[in-house]
Parts: sequence; C-alpha cells; structure tokens
Amino acid sequence: MRLELRNLIRAAVLTGALAAILPAHALETVRFMAPGSPGGGYDQTARTLGKALQEAGVAKGAMYDNKNGAGGTLGLAQFVNSSKGEVNALCVMGAIMVTGVVQNKPQISLSNVTPIARLFTEYNVIAVRKDSPYKSIDDLMTDFKKNPAGVKWGGGSKGSVDHIGTAELAATAGVPAGKVNYVPFGGGGEVVSATLGGHISAITGGYAELSKYIEGGQFRVLAVGSPTRLPGVDAPTLKEAGYNIEIGNWRGVYGAANLTPAQRKELTDAVLAATKTKGWQEALKANAWSPSVITGDEFAKFVDDEHTRLRSVMTTVGLI
Repeated sequence: MRLELRNLIRAAVLTGALAAILPAHALETVRFMAPGSPGGGYDQTARTLGKALQEAGVAKGAMYDNKNGAGGTLGLAQFVNSSKGEVNALCVMGAIMVTGVVQNKPQISLSNVTPIARLFTEYNVIAVRKDSPYKSIDDLMTDFKKNPAGVKWGGGSKGSVDHIGTAELAATAGVPAGKVNYVPFGGGGEVVSATLGGHISAITGGYAELSKYIEGGQFRVLAVGSPTRLPGVDAPTLKEAGYNIEIGNWRGVYGAANLTPAQRKELTDAVLAATKTKGWQEALKANAWSPSVITGDEFAKFVDDEHTRLRSVMTTVGLI
C-alpha cells in the first residue's frame, strides 16, 4: 500500500511538472479569414501565423478562408457573420482594410470585431523589370516630374497602400495627384505580369509579394519605403533619395465579435507565443517584415488613429 501510494504521489508530481513546462492547447483548429487573394499579403500572414501557432503548441491546427473584394471589407463581413463568440477564429487585417472601410463605408466595420494584435510592418519597394531604362530612383523620378502621365505605376487596388503611397510620393515630388498614371490591380499576379510584359513602368508593393521576382533577377529594386535600408535589399530609402516619406503596410489580427475578456486574453496570449517561435522569426527575416507588436487596447487606439490619418491623406490626394 505504501509503495502504491508513493508511486501515485510521484506520478502526480511528475504530471504537475510536465503541465508546467508543456504549453496547453489553448485553441483547437484556428480558422483564419484572409480578406484577399490566395498568395497575397493577407494570405501569407495568415498561413505564417497559423504555422507559428502550431509550432508554439498553442493551437492544434489551422485552416484558411480567402475572400477578396472592397478593400478587404467583404472578407471582414463574412468573418463577423460566421464567427461571433468563436475563440478559434482570427481575421488578418492591415492598413488596406482601414482604407477599405474609409472608402466603402460598409455596415460592418472594425467596430464589430475584437482587436488582438498588430504584428509587423511590411514596407513597400519600388521596382522595375530588369531591362527597364530606369537604372535608379533618380532616373525614374526625373521622367515622372517631366511627364507624369508617361510613367505608369502599378500596384494594389484603388485606395491601397500602394496607391496612396504613390500619390504621396508624387506630392512630395511636386506632381499633382490628378496627373499620376496609377493602374490598380486586384491581385499581385496580375500586376507582376503587366510589369514583366512592359505595360507598367514601375511596380510598387510589399517586398514579400515581389521577393521571388527580385531574387530571381526579373525585377530591379530602385528604392524602399522604409525608415532605414532593408536588410538584404540593395536599394536606397526614399528618404535617402530626397523624398521625405515612408510607404508601408502594417498587418495584424482581430478576433471575433462578442469575445469575453478571458477569451480575448487566451487568444492574445496564443498569438504572442506564436511571434516568439523560430518559424515566425525566420519568416520576418525572409519577407523583410519589420516586427511592431502591440496588443489589445493599445492596438485598438492605433487603428483609430490610422482611420484619422488615412482619411486625411486620401482626401488630400483626391481619393475621397
């Protein structure tokens, strides 16, 4: 009896110790809404975070839904309507979602979901195809100032960070926003094809979406929109080139509507654990994503401020 009791006590102590060091499965299969095209920035973020949640041991699995359109607000509406009170649901969002809300004024907005965390900022690159006559950002901007309509800029949809950034760059260079020849595309593959085909003079977008074409030598980067040079990218910042602006798209995640405080904390803790994994850190480096993690109410205030900032910029450049 004494031996049995001793063994039971030893087993209980061991179980408690293991429970203390092994992560609990806070979440079941996490269902991600990526409110954009497969392979795009939202989709990349969702899949990278899904893997990291599993690597951290805080989720048992992940599945992904894509819903493109209206600056991401169609995907947001689908997420809100299908996941109320569901702790195992996350919607990826970013500056493009904010501009989509500002432009489209949808009935369902970010006030209908629960802010969890901002994750990183992806700064834009300005690139041209390898046989372009533009060898530097100075070459491109010289032509742009002389004949704005003659330079075709390609990037994301109307009102996207790519579009707003191009308009801001034009304003900084003294070119009226109304003269900018910007061609919006719904998906990354379309604008890449147009640029490679010679139909677009310069492409702008996040490094991660263009990296394989840059690293494969099909695109040449002329400048980056980051505050300092991006590691591994041989190109000056726009500020170095004399244009005092930054162009970038932050990304984060929201939880479902009607989460309890305990559920919100559970989901936030899981996301924070994912950002500490080796896989996540490797993805930050590979995609030139600059970590900028904030959570909860601080994140909510940041998004509110972004609404104000982006609405002002969009009004100034004539987008609304």
